[in-house]
Amino acid sequence: MAGTSGFPSSSDPIRYGAHRDQFVEAWSPSGRGGGPHPVVVVVHGGLWLDSYGRGLMDSVCADLAGRGWLAWNLEYRRVGSRWSGGGWPATFTDVAAGIDVLADHEDIADLGRVAIVGHSAGAPLALWAAARPGLPDGAPGAHPGVTLRAAVSLSGVLDLAAAAHDRRSVVGPGVIRFLGGRPDEVPDRYRLASPVERLPLGVPQLVVHGEHDGTVPPGQSVGYARLAQEAGDEVELRLAPRAGHMDLVDPRSAAWTATADWLDRGFIRR
Repeated sequence: MAGTSGFPSSSDPIRYGAHRDQFVEAWSPSGRGGGPHPVVVVVHGGLWLDSYGRGLMDSVCADLAGRGWLAWNLEYRRVGSRWSGGGWPATFTDVAAGIDVLADHEDIADLGRVAIVGHSAGAPLALWAAARPGLPDGAPGAHPGVTLRAAVSLSGVLDLAAAAHDRRSVVGPGVIRFLGGRPDEVPDRYRLASPVERLPLGVPQLVVHGEHDGTVPPGQSVGYARLAQEAGDEVELRLAPRAGHMDLVDPRSAAWTATADWLDRGFIRR
């Protein structure tokens, strides 16, 4: 899995389903032995559209692997064409299956030290995944096979109903398309999918947002963090000064460095 040059590189696809987008790329640390390694599941954004994919997170995965993590870059079915197959509930069951397939790779993955990071539209999927133990029987993703120990939201859409109602944001129509209706039309989907509706998640969380984010309003993270803390979760909110939407997944940025440092020293790699 590691490149011969000594720099981290991705594996051949690890499939968790038959659809073309049901696979994971594992970025393994170089020069660290065969494992098992602590894991960061990485969930990309892109408004859940099939025109955006896992490549958005390649540089982040390389940085994590360079720090000694197994970066689990999860692709999933999205929306946008008749071949995409994503949306509710397919995207959620994909994320669940893409995490649970880690249990088949204990030779490289330390299942006792698994965190998750999601950016933008990937952040609600990441925090939803952390909340899976609390999902009711029969809900998509209930009864996880792998336990997540910490979760990170980067520029996240964490209150899906509020986003759907926000006519000033480009995210609103995307949420409605993704979940197949407005909150008043499919309320159960919002109740099961939206991180703010699943509180408390029961795991430590880092919530990061750029103060200059013009895509997802910073109020999404501020409001979520307040409610999560009130619900009893251990949540750290960081507003990154002078940072825009994509700065949070740029390994050269102070915001990403602080995020990776939080993972390194915190709840996973003790």
